[in-house]
Amino acid sequence: MLLLLVSEAISLSLLWLVPQRAVGKMGYWCAVLAVVGVGAYVNASPKSAKICFRKDFAFGVATAAYQIEGAWNISGKGESIWDRYTHEHPDWVFDHKNADVATDSYHKYKEDVKLIGDLGVSYYRFSISWSRILPTGLSNQINEDGLRYYKDLITELHQKDVQALITMYHWDLPQSLQDLGGWTNPIMAEYFVDYARVLFRHFGDHVRAWVTFNEPLSFCQEGYGGQDAPGRRASGVEDYMCAHTVLRAHGMVYRMYKEEFDRNNQGYIGIALDMPWMEPYTTSSVDKVAAETARQFLFGWFANPIFSKRGGYPPIMRRRIDVISKRQGFFRSRLPTFTKEEVDMIRGSYDFLGLNHYTTNLVKPGDGRITAKPSFYNDMGVKLIVSPEWPKSNSSWLRIVPWGLRKTLNWIRHTYDNPSVVITENGVSFEKGLKDRKRINYIDSYLRSVHAAIYKDNCDVIAYTYWTLMDNFEWMRGFSERFGLYETNYSTPDLKRIPRLSASYFERVARTGCLDDHSSSPRNYDGMVIL
Repeated sequence: MLLLLVSEAISLSLLWLVPQRAVGKMGYWCAVLAVVGVGAYVNASPKSAKICFRKDFAFGVATAAYQIEGAWNISGKGESIWDRYTHEHPDWVFDHKNADVATDSYHKYKEDVKLIGDLGVSYYRFSISWSRILPTGLSNQINEDGLRYYKDLITELHQKDVQALITMYHWDLPQSLQDLGGWTNPIMAEYFVDYARVLFRHFGDHVRAWVTFNEPLSFCQEGYGGQDAPGRRASGVEDYMCAHTVLRAHGMVYRMYKEEFDRNNQGYIGIALDMPWMEPYTTSSVDKVAAETARQFLFGWFANPIFSKRGGYPPIMRRRIDVISKRQGFFRSRLPTFTKEEVDMIRGSYDFLGLNHYTTNLVKPGDGRITAKPSFYNDMGVKLIVSPEWPKSNSSWLRIVPWGLRKTLNWIRHTYDNPSVVITENGVSFEKGLKDRKRINYIDSYLRSVHAAIYKDNCDVIAYTYWTLMDNFEWMRGFSERFGLYETNYSTPDLKRIPRLSASYFERVARTGCLDDHSSSPRNYDGMVIL
């Protein structure tokens, strides 16, 4: 296979992702220039059975503060909405448990960083608990113990030659701010800017890459429109209010960072959006329209204001919600409107797009009925289903459809002019156990789709992050679902982390940048043959 030419986009790739352990004495910047100048795309040669990514393609793992840290009320930390929600409504969580201890990473962070180092990845994506830094949510009271914890974590990572990719907000809003209306209150954008400024001041000298929000679709639609914390159940109203504030907050933080902290343009900010692929149920035109409508509602809702050239909400979303709101008797649309200044401020507020992708749905038109009660799904007007032929995971919502990731990346390339994409989450839950061949097959098949999207379709994908490092608290599913490369033994006092076969597999991929050829002899991982 011919080597692909290096595209102009590679010279603009996120340099923080290049593994510094591979640099040696050349120096970080010299190594980057060398990679860019000498054919950064490394593909399989005609005599090679392996599929390889270019040398500057990076691999990492991800976690989130509430899901792993524990220590929910010590060392000055304030209460979060997930603390309050799981304490007051344990019966709403699948196994009636909470993350008061979780995997106790607050106390075991050195052990966890060692596990990360053992994987050979070049970066670790983790989130900061807003209420651990600002117990009341407001910037007039900063918790020094919280600052110390994250500074120690970042230092420990650097000692293992692992870069930090920090998510500022991964769903755990301080409860004191929710008492003010949470993300439905427009002032929350200002408070988020204050919080972000504290992070930049204290960690900015050692962290070059940031994600403002993780999956606003999830915490707006499920948190304010559904049953996740804070459990507002106001679909079609509060979820739109939440999204509007979050988008403003993202744009404001991006502009603030560039103006106040990144004058040398050496830092990077993005947002992590989740997108299951939406495949038409049939090849009919009505099903194709339904699928595109779903993509715009589920992804374009947040991506269009930031990544499109025109900015603002997707036109199909604007039209449908405006019309349905009027038919329901509202004097104005339930979907808020940005000012021209806000459109300009939000549009282009990115250095990369973080993509969380797990699965695929089939889409066909809904029944067309308009209910009196507002509803996001009624506004979208489609029906989402899955094929019974798609392999199952241990999560009811997650079917294994590798080709959906390639289609997602290509849709993003066509729709938003091929932005640089960091796959910030991709993973799967299976039953408890260390011999997780199915997880290895999942990762391998999805990485092959990523490889095809890069080398066959010219999608600008620069990194892949597996979710997650170890089994942890999976929100409303509690500890019942296991996504980890490391199994967490919840029955032991020390919550022992035990490497699964997938950890050995992912280490090999991260260190070599290559996938094994399926036609070659079976690979042996820790004494177990993986077919």
